[in-house]
Amino acid sequence: MREMLLLKCGELVLKGLNRNRFEERLLKTVRMRLKPLGEYKVYSKQATVYVEPQGDAGVSEALERLKKVFGVVAIQRAVVCDKDMNDIREKAIAYLRPLLEKPCSFKVMARRSDKRFPFGSPEIGSMIGGDLHDAYPHLVPKMDDPDVLVKVEIREEYAFVSGETVPGAGGMPCGSNGRAMLLLSGGIDSPVAGYRMAKRGLELCAVHFFSYPYTSEEAKEKVLELARRLSFYTGRLTVCLIPFTHIQQEIRDKCEESYFTLIMRRLMMMLAERAAARQDCAALITGESLGQVASQTVESLTVTGDAVTLPVFRPLIGMDKEEIIETARAIDTFDVSILPYEDCCTVFTPRHPQTRPQLARVLEQEQRLAVDALLDEAMEGMRRVTVRPDSEIGKEEGETV
Repeated sequence: MREMLLLKCGELVLKGLNRNRFEERLLKTVRMRLKPLGEYKVYSKQATVYVEPQGDAGVSEALERLKKVFGVVAIQRAVVCDKDMNDIREKAIAYLRPLLEKPCSFKVMARRSDKRFPFGSPEIGSMIGGDLHDAYPHLVPKMDDPDVLVKVEIREEYAFVSGETVPGAGGMPCGSNGRAMLLLSGGIDSPVAGYRMAKRGLELCAVHFFSYPYTSEEAKEKVLELARRLSFYTGRLTVCLIPFTHIQQEIRDKCEESYFTLIMRRLMMMLAERAAARQDCAALITGESLGQVASQTVESLTVTGDAVTLPVFRPLIGMDKEEIIETARAIDTFDVSILPYEDCCTVFTPRHPQTRPQLARVLEQEQRLAVDALLDEAMEGMRRVTVRPDSEIGKEEGETV
């Protein structure tokens, strides 16, 4: 039997005159995610995206990939029927056998979009429900919360029967709301922050700071693996790798110890803003959560945010650690994040960091550094790596201005 996937859109259906732009972005994303699997016909009608396998292309593999596409709230795996009750009845009985051959409760919900079809939605539901009960007498009709919800849809070209609806990723299509630069560390928080903002329609780039020899090659590879796992949701992801050793050494040698972390964070933000300009990003994203560490107090966040002019998105700001960890597990980044490889934020950590800093005092400390020269030097050493969900992590590429 011929199967298709019906993708149900979320917020897109609420858009007005610009709805087509969001839909086109979603269709483009779906096609890109399915390209490695084979040929699929992908098109949109009546607030539904249809995915029709061509040739040997499969449905199961496509379903797994599309569960991670933002902009899709639900996916129905359905059999294609002629718009004829006999064909719908026969295919429903055969197609749903794996779901209905064991005792369970069920309900049939019908929807008739094509008003030329001779039967109304209640009649279709009643007839198919009766046919299924005759074929599987052990079934128990149940209107509220059944074990199996059978859906019958009569649409313009075909009729569809489905018994499996899986949740989609929700949100809005990646890239439909612009592009932003994620400050990606090797910790738990920043991948979750990137995921949450990608879900709101942002296309992501990422920047990572490494401090060789204080941080290892394994620590860098860990971050690239985190980026690769994020790419299952975001698509292709460019990671900007910026050397940070000299900056940290200068901070250590010329600034008071209690200000190390604050000044380090400020220069990271400045470098991220420069990298964002080169990648056409209009905002920065961080994994900061209010009060989680000394550099994430209200005063500290004010000081670090002052270093840049781009807007800074902090999607985790009101979340506690358990909520963040729960999301990290769900998106499959947690086990990588907890690998015991250091990152540059743990280098030269002050024993007694400032938690209520004054901006004037921080700027006074910062003036001890040749900031512009340090930033220029770091940007000259920037390298870029492109990660994709379907391939090994790419080689580092030299920066091109």
